[in-house]
Amino acid sequence: MTPPAPTIVFFPEGAYGPTNNCVGIGDVLRRRGARVVFVVEESFAGSLEAKGFEERLMRLGPPPEEPEIPGQFWKDFIRDTAALFRLPTIEQLGSFLQPTWQALVDGSKYVNARLTEIFDELRPDVIVEDNVVAFPAIWASGRPWVRIVSCNPLELPDPALPPVFSGYPLADRSGWDEFRAEHRRTHLDMWRDFDEFVRAQGAPGLRELEFMHESPYLNMYVYPEEADYPRSVALAPTWHRLDSSVRATDEPWSVPAELEGEGRLVYLSLGSLASADLELMRRLVGVLAGSPNRFVVSKGPQHAELELADNMWGAEFLPQASVLPQVDLVITHGGNNTTTECLYFGKPMVVLPVFWDQYDNAQRVHELGLGRRLDTYRCSEEELLGAIEDLLVDAALAVRLDAISARLQTVPGTVRAAGLIERLASTGEPVV
Repeated sequence: MTPPAPTIVFFPEGAYGPTNNCVGIGDVLRRRGARVVFVVEESFAGSLEAKGFEERLMRLGPPPEEPEIPGQFWKDFIRDTAALFRLPTIEQLGSFLQPTWQALVDGSKYVNARLTEIFDELRPDVIVEDNVVAFPAIWASGRPWVRIVSCNPLELPDPALPPVFSGYPLADRSGWDEFRAEHRRTHLDMWRDFDEFVRAQGAPGLRELEFMHESPYLNMYVYPEEADYPRSVALAPTWHRLDSSVRATDEPWSVPAELEGEGRLVYLSLGSLASADLELMRRLVGVLAGSPNRFVVSKGPQHAELELADNMWGAEFLPQASVLPQVDLVITHGGNNTTTECLYFGKPMVVLPVFWDQYDNAQRVHELGLGRRLDTYRCSEEELLGAIEDLLVDAALAVRLDAISARLQTVPGTVRAAGLIERLASTGEPVV
């Protein structure tokens, strides 16, 4: 007798990166017959249904008094915080990162009761979460659960590796201790309060200064072996590296007629947040207008206010997984999805980090010679244009990237992740 199809619940962080990562894995599971349900914020309502998934909606805070305008949150966020992104990473710990973590912690506290309702209704075989803070309702459900890390692997601490969010090089330990001390100073009280909350809700305590549990069942992180870090302390046997996680759900894309002509094709995408910094985007457009190359631009939430140059074409959103195979180089903010997708498709990168783990990805790409890290707000026109041209003519790098791409595409991470989740759903036992 054929066993019933498993119910897999995905609970990604309310951002495009983790959501897209989970969509790629969920699509494989759905095609294999699983019932796949996404728990998403109300602002994402309908977006997962449009891809063929069930949705359950929740909020991470009280509803606003005025109706929400799609995209307005991010416009306001950048307006209020853009100046902080120009600070050194150690100064961002107290000015940007701590308030951001506090907002995430507050969201976990607010939504806990609603998550309990959802899990009680769905009775999933497995819960898969891609978040950076714990949600004790997952533990309290009694269901096997999976942790996915779709941020830079430095999120998993190791004394021999640079501190996460620092963007510091692996080969130079100067500044590491100072950064860790400042992180402790700015985050310890908040961590203690959150640790008390998760314990009170029936979940185990958190490791000091960590805001997320390790699953006793299955843990996965997304980073290619060729770019991963040499650890001094081995991860638990329930940890599995996914070399990639590229979704196959994006609609097809072809080069528009407006971009026909000479010059190499370059993709400019600073993600859904950094692209809302209109001043930054306008500066980049102005510099790239002087390049002999052609540019595909992901314009982001301020698309109506951003005028492109003659050698450019763009839209508010682009199907990135369909665009990347067709370009020669990528200018990126260094988000984990874009960084790993570029390696999956064998594309060199110019990385302009803005916040969070983007600095770590930018530094890793730079120190491995897979692209170039530049100072996002201070690099000169000559530096940016020169980096683009240098990478486009680097034949040795092209060979390296082709080899990485060929290996990654042999066993897609989405397929491997789906298999691991199916194994957990079938046995209910730790996957090691």
